[in-house]
Amino acid sequence: MPVEIRPSQALKLWHDVVLELVRAADQDLTARQMSILLTVYLEPPPHTVRGLALKLGVTKPAITRALDTLGANKLLSRKRDEADRRNVVITRTVAGALYLEHLGDLVSNKAQDLSR
Repeated sequence: MPVEIRPSQALKLWHDVVLELVRAADQDLTARQMSILLTVYLEPPPHTVRGLALKLGVTKPAITRALDTLGANKLLSRKRDEADRRNVVITRTVAGALYLEHLGDLVSNKAQDLSR
């Protein structure tokens, strides 16, 4: 069921979530890194560097740089596609799933705070 909030409430929610993420000791992801992470976890696989670059409208090197950080933080992993060695397949990790579960809880809690 859709949730109806005013634009000012939507911005407040976004602000509160981003502020909490910046304050946390966890990773402080860029918008590009977060977009990649959410795409890989919320949309069906397979995910490739080429496919993510097309979807986000950025270059493959930009995706690679973001994946370097996400991989260093163990939120995603990469491997060569055995069927086509030119492709790099992006896969989910347990740490990434836990990070997004925490993020989902955070967004939900902050959204509930809006109605109080």
